[in-house]
Amino acid sequence: MVSFISLPLLLSATLFLFSAFTDPNIINVCNSKTTHTQDYLKLPLLHRNPFASPAELLSSDAYRLSVLHRRRRHPVVKSPVVSGASTGSGQYFVDLQVGTPPQKLLLVADTGSDLVWLRCSACKNCTHRLPGSAFLARHSATFSPHHCFHSACRLVPHPKPNPCNRTLLHSPCRYDYSYADGSTTSGFFSKETTTLRTSSGKETKVPGLSFGCAFRVSGPEASGGSFDGAQGVMGLGRGPISFSTQLGRRFGNKFSYCLMDYTIAPAPTSYLMFGGLQNDVILKIPKMSFTPLLFNPLSPTFYYIGIKTVFVDGLKLPISPSVWSIDELGNGGTVIDSGTTLTFLAEPAYRLVLAAFKRRVKRPSSAQPNLGFDLCVNVSGVSRLRLPKLSFQLAGNSVEFSPPQSNYFIEAAESVHCLAIQPVELDSGFSVLGNLMQQGFLFEFDKDRSRLGFTRHGCARP
Repeated sequence: MVSFISLPLLLSATLFLFSAFTDPNIINVCNSKTTHTQDYLKLPLLHRNPFASPAELLSSDAYRLSVLHRRRRHPVVKSPVVSGASTGSGQYFVDLQVGTPPQKLLLVADTGSDLVWLRCSACKNCTHRLPGSAFLARHSATFSPHHCFHSACRLVPHPKPNPCNRTLLHSPCRYDYSYADGSTTSGFFSKETTTLRTSSGKETKVPGLSFGCAFRVSGPEASGGSFDGAQGVMGLGRGPISFSTQLGRRFGNKFSYCLMDYTIAPAPTSYLMFGGLQNDVILKIPKMSFTPLLFNPLSPTFYYIGIKTVFVDGLKLPISPSVWSIDELGNGGTVIDSGTTLTFLAEPAYRLVLAAFKRRVKRPSSAQPNLGFDLCVNVSGVSRLRLPKLSFQLAGNSVEFSPPQSNYFIEAAESVHCLAIQPVELDSGFSVLGNLMQQGFLFEFDKDRSRLGFTRHGCARP
C-alpha cells in the first residue's frame, strides 16, 4: 500500500527492517536446500466491484498513496487473487490456509509492505466477531510464538520499552508494527504451518511461516473500509519478513501476477504465483521484456523501476530525467504497486502528460462536474473511440511499456471517459504505477536478478 503524505511514520520500522537485509539469520520457512523442481504455487486473487464511484476511488487511492509515501522509511505456488475495489480500496485479496488443521483466511495482497499478520482470536478491540473472522491459535497444533531472543524476533519492531530487555529467555516475542497513517497492529510474532496447493495439485505443508498474531489493531490502514472483509495482510515487499521472501528459497525468489480486466462480466480470475514461469505457463509466453528493480535504501520495502521517457502518440515529452530519479534523501523514483488503483505521476511529469492529451483529444469535454479528474471526454454516440496512446520507456535496453487505453482511461460516468492519472505534488513523493495501469500484463518480480519482467501475453483465462 502506498501513501503520498511526506515522510512515512513507518520510517523507524522500515529502517529497522532494512538492517535485517544483511542478517545471516534471515527467515527461511523451508529449512531445506533450494529446490529446483518446476512445481509452483498459484493463488487466486479476488477483486470486488471496482469503481463504485469516482469520488470513492480517488479518496481511497489518495489515502493509500499518503500511506505509501509515509511508509518509505524453484517450485511455484499459484493462488487466486481477489480485488477489494468493492470496498473502495482497489486492493486484491488472497486466501491462505494457516494452522493444523488448516484455517482459511482472507488477506490483503500488498506489494507495498512486508509484515504478514493475521487478526487472532485474542484480539481485544477487533470489530469483526463473526465465525472465520480471526485465526484461532488455540485450535492449531502447530502454532508457536517466537521467543524473545530468537533471531527472528530481531526482524520486527517492538513495543517501547521492549519487554525482551527485561524478561526471561522463553518469553514470547512481541511486535508493534505502525503504518504511515498511525494505524498499528501488535501482538505476538509467531510461527505457523501453512498449507499450499502447488501446480501439480499436491497439497504441501510448509512449516515455520513467521507472522504477526495480532491481538490489537487500530486505524484505517489496519481495520478501515479498505480492509473490510480481510483477516490480515500478506506483505509481499522486499524485506526479510515478507511472504514472498520467506517462501523465496523454496520457490526460486520469484513471484508474479496477472491482473485481469475486472470490467468483464463475469470477471475473470487473476492469479498470484510463486516460482519461476515454467511448465504450462512458459509455453504460452513469448519473450518477456525486463527492466531493473531499483533499490532505495530509505524505502527498502518498495519495488522501484526506472522511467527514462514518456511518449504520447509517439511524441517524446520534455520531462527532465531528475523527475524520475531517486535523490540522496530517498525522495522520488517510481514504485510499482498492486494496492493502488490509479497511476500517480510526479507533478512536473503529470502536467506535461495532461497537456499532451488535451492537445490530441478531439472529443468534447464532459460538462459533468465533480468527477475529480482533470480530463474527461463525452463519448456518447461513438462506436469506436480513438484516444491518444501513452507509453513509457523504462530503464534497461530501451524497454517500452505500452498499456492499452483502457488502462489509463476509465468510464467515470455514463458516456464519460476520464484520464485515470493523478498528480503527486509533494517534492518528497514518488510516482506510482497502480494496478489499473498493470491490467492485462503478466508481471514477474525476480528478486535474485533484481529485475521486473512483463509481457502482454500469458494472462489468458486459466
